[in-house]
Amino acid sequence: MDNIKGDIEKFPVLIAEDNIVSLKILEKTLFKAGYEVVSVKNGQRAIEEFDKRFYPIVIADWMMPGIDGLELCRLIRNKKTSGYVYIIILTAKDSRDDIVCGLNSGADDYLTKPFNSAELLARINTGKRIIELERSLIKAGEEIKKLSITDMLTGSYNRTFISLKLPKEIKRTKRYDRNLSLIFCDIDYFKKINDKYGHYAGDMVLKEFVSCIKSITRNDIDWIGRYGGEEFLIVLPETDLEGAYIVADKIRDAVSHMIIRVDKQNIKITASFGVACYRKSYSYDEKISAENLISEADKFLYQAKKDGRNMVKGPEICNFFEVNAK
Repeated sequence: MDNIKGDIEKFPVLIAEDNIVSLKILEKTLFKAGYEVVSVKNGQRAIEEFDKRFYPIVIADWMMPGIDGLELCRLIRNKKTSGYVYIIILTAKDSRDDIVCGLNSGADDYLTKPFNSAELLARINTGKRIIELERSLIKAGEEIKKLSITDMLTGSYNRTFISLKLPKEIKRTKRYDRNLSLIFCDIDYFKKINDKYGHYAGDMVLKEFVSCIKSITRNDIDWIGRYGGEEFLIVLPETDLEGAYIVADKIRDAVSHMIIRVDKQNIKITASFGVACYRKSYSYDEKISAENLISEADKFLYQAKKDGRNMVKGPEICNFFEVNAK
């Protein structure tokens, strides 16, 4: 019973009806069926209420003062809503022309007065099925979109997402004269891990590496993309060069202290980091691109690996951060 009630609560109903007797019957029928109901007595109040909150089901009388039921349909259909709105028109008119007129205005269904309560609930159930179908399609579309931009192994974003998102981040940074930093990182001697422990262990290492990065970076602000193999790009919006060095070194230190347990074996890893930063008034000119910035970070990553690995390299700002933990 609780599950049924919970399902109904996802479908609040807005009633616009100026006839007090009809309104009371509608309210009693829907309340008894377990629906949440909000009632208003004209189309203007219905629009005002709809602007406050989304209603997936609307029941409107055709004949109302001011904004009538048909105009209410048109106004709702012209709004950008978070989901489909199933609209039922109540009317004493039952000619074929009247029905066609009502449906052409944007209504999904109609009931002639006086209406039968069981028929009303049956028609609402039809609306619920349509709304549920739309919701399931939207959810499926979102899942497909998520899969298309996600690295399935690590849960980080993939190369496709990087190519789409990073240029937008740079554009926003330029427009608002903000900071944007990149950290290009690579797990040291990753091939040896695969060779010694096997590819399953290598996969576990990649997952734990990304999990470590996520534990240090900011949720819903920073983001991580798998650039290829064991290389990852960390994007830090609103972060200057010094801040990027600090984040990179925190990750480097945390990674170097990780113990990854796979098949009763303890695996320890280190990683190398290259840092680059865009700041309109400081580092780069207007022509900077995603490719330029990645190339800059990659250059310093190569330097970190060349100089001994397990360190952070970037434009000179403070020698303290050029750490070699060995």
